[in-house]
Amino acid sequence: MAAAVRLLLRRRLSTAAAAATAPPPTPGSILNPSSPSTPLTSQQKTRLAISLLKSSPPPPPDQILSICRAAALSPETHIDRVAFSLAVSKLKSAPDTLRDLASTVLTPNHAPYAIVLFGQAGLLSDAISTFHSSPSTRSLNALLFACIISGNHAEAARIFQTFPDAHGVKPDTDTFNNIIKSFAESGTIRSFYSVFDEMCKKGVKPNATTFTNAITGFYKEERFDDVEKVIELMKKHGCGESLPVYNVRVHCLCKLGRSGEAKALVNEMLKKGTKPSWVTYGHLIHGFCREGDLDEAKRLYKEMGKKGLEGNCSLYFSLIYFLCKGGDFDTALEVYNEIAPKNWVPCFSTMKMLVNGLAGTSRMDEAKGIIEKMKEKFPAKADSWKEVEEALPQ
Repeated sequence: MAAAVRLLLRRRLSTAAAAATAPPPTPGSILNPSSPSTPLTSQQKTRLAISLLKSSPPPPPDQILSICRAAALSPETHIDRVAFSLAVSKLKSAPDTLRDLASTVLTPNHAPYAIVLFGQAGLLSDAISTFHSSPSTRSLNALLFACIISGNHAEAARIFQTFPDAHGVKPDTDTFNNIIKSFAESGTIRSFYSVFDEMCKKGVKPNATTFTNAITGFYKEERFDDVEKVIELMKKHGCGESLPVYNVRVHCLCKLGRSGEAKALVNEMLKKGTKPSWVTYGHLIHGFCREGDLDEAKRLYKEMGKKGLEGNCSLYFSLIYFLCKGGDFDTALEVYNEIAPKNWVPCFSTMKMLVNGLAGTSRMDEAKGIIEKMKEKFPAKADSWKEVEEALPQ
């Protein structure tokens, strides 16, 4: 077993020995100190853990570890993975405690998840040691992903080239997709063709993600001829231009400041019988906002509504921000009023911009009304909102 894994297991044993000499705190006393005897479901424990991890200032490292252990987090559920990810983000400056946290999920079955946690924290050597302890295709894919999220693309290339043969691990579609994604993010997408040839020679079937990862990389490097080549390859291998593929292309064009071309692509998509989703509209709206064309962004927003499409909170928050930045506080207020019943509220700085804008356009009642709602909804920010209110024109 690799050295890092032995170290983690020693920590686990020493922690267990220490716990045996003193009565351990109950989960309730850590997660719900106001009512420690109240029975908690697994989901309630996780939600309380997330709330504590999000507190400001953040808990110290040893307390973060205690919170996670009290919640009995497991990588099996999405909400627990959210809690793990949040804890890791708080422990980047405390690698030893993070290793202790990873030890709670370090079983052969969960080794891939521990590898990703180490990657998120930038502890790539620990991720590699964990792979060595449990080599498998899943662990290899997790290790490549860990390299991507830690920004170490050179290491991803080395691992892809040497680890499968050295450890008797057979690459699958996800393996190739991950290395293509690494090429796309590191500006070396030209390597796609040789890796794709290798993929085909080994009988590994590409999927839509294979091609969208490549398309993203070629758009990023503005190699538009290669985008068309990949689209032809995609058709050849039985992956048509589905809505997700179109959405990737629209997003890439909008990021390049070519929202007009993205809109033309959507029109082409419509002619071929594929209907846009709220994701499509979200990319276009954000793109036109970034380019300063608020009129087109508003037109698209209304069109989206007429089609009965509803976006996620980020779409609306982004639109409100850009409308406020562009001085269109009336429309920003309309959008905010549409999402308020969902309890969706943009960040403090955006709402402050909206309040000040309304006050500056003689809509003081609406401005003060929002302030009162914000005080009620976010008591922790009440003093900040009081300062905003006191600074309004009298």
